[in-house]
Amino acid sequence: MIDLRALRETPDIYRDSQRKRGVSPDAVDALLSADSEHRSALQAFETLRAEQKSLGKQIAKAEPDEKRALLDRTKTLAEEVKSAELRVTATAAEFDAAGKALPNLVADAAPAGGEEDYIVLREVGERTTPENVRDHLELGTKLGLLDTERGAKTSGARFYYLTGDGAMLQLGMLNLAMQQAVETGFMPMIPPVLVRPEAMEGTGFLGEHADEIYYLERDEMYLVGTSEVPLAAYHSGENLGELPEPRRYAAWSSCFRREAGSYGKDTRGIIRVHQFDKVEMFAFCRPEDAEAEHERLLAYEEQMLQKMELPYRVIDVAAGDLGTSAARKFDCEAWVPSQGRYRELTSTSNCTTFQARRLNVKYRDGQGRNAVAATLNGTLATTRWLVAILENHQRPDGSVAVPKALQPYVGKDVIEPV
Repeated sequence: MIDLRALRETPDIYRDSQRKRGVSPDAVDALLSADSEHRSALQAFETLRAEQKSLGKQIAKAEPDEKRALLDRTKTLAEEVKSAELRVTATAAEFDAAGKALPNLVADAAPAGGEEDYIVLREVGERTTPENVRDHLELGTKLGLLDTERGAKTSGARFYYLTGDGAMLQLGMLNLAMQQAVETGFMPMIPPVLVRPEAMEGTGFLGEHADEIYYLERDEMYLVGTSEVPLAAYHSGENLGELPEPRRYAAWSSCFRREAGSYGKDTRGIIRVHQFDKVEMFAFCRPEDAEAEHERLLAYEEQMLQKMELPYRVIDVAAGDLGTSAARKFDCEAWVPSQGRYRELTSTSNCTTFQARRLNVKYRDGQGRNAVAATLNGTLATTRWLVAILENHQRPDGSVAVPKALQPYVGKDVIEPV
């Protein structure tokens, strides 16, 4: 939810933000109209209710001749109040729907345009494409690290087993990510992966991304596609106090995505799957600290990628490719030799006050007043990283060198064919 007061005072900023996303600004005008209608309905209802209360007092003091007229008015007024109350309910629903349809205000620094209009901020490491390059599925299968055939047999397409050293690689990577998070001031967490609708809606995932989410209708619960959701909801309805420093959490969880609309895309291997594991960073902070915190989360992601000894680039994602909640987003994309291109491994988003406003997360500002906090998130490690690790560390004989940082967890420096 955006700041309504700011919208009323400076609507053109929000219209420009929509244009920057490459969409019509009509959603801004729809919300302004719904807001005006709802406030008008409330005022009319409150006026009628005030008259209704006043009539009761007048009747008690009225002379017999006046009392009949007043009683007749109470009957008419009761119908008017009922009608006004129904209008309040209807305009409230329209206002709520219009508010949820408007995404976050895009940051001034974010590039305009669509998916291909990102800006490359930097490239790190040397890209290589070995002769007779093998992709991660061929490597993983021959090395006994993953099994997609039995995954499909058991659960269907886009499922898999991580086996042997493949399981150890992932466990090592996620453990290393959690260790780094703790060392840099994050509280480690293992959150629930089933959440109520208000948690999913509060983080902005029930809009354009609703078809990506698994919904358990019988229980009215959602399986999360990222632990950003339970982390954002952790402090819902709370006041975090003065918040002199950001509150930082790092969660390890399984994540679930339907991958609706991705038919035929990345069907080979484990790039785009229905279930994966992830360590997610999340921060609550004062809005004025959010930009610096965003850069900090990005730096932590790069530290992990460097520990994995991966060539990667950092991009500033264009406005049209931002999610509903994000004002700005940086992606880290690792080089994938078999595809000869970079693929996304991490994202970190500054959601400003958008999510916290929906979830009612506040803090006390310098004047002791309640104010809405800002939220940020970022991926620190996830299953997809195995794709880049296997392909970038493959050797001519089909073995894979284990990044030095992961060797204590895997128990070897080279994974050789079974």
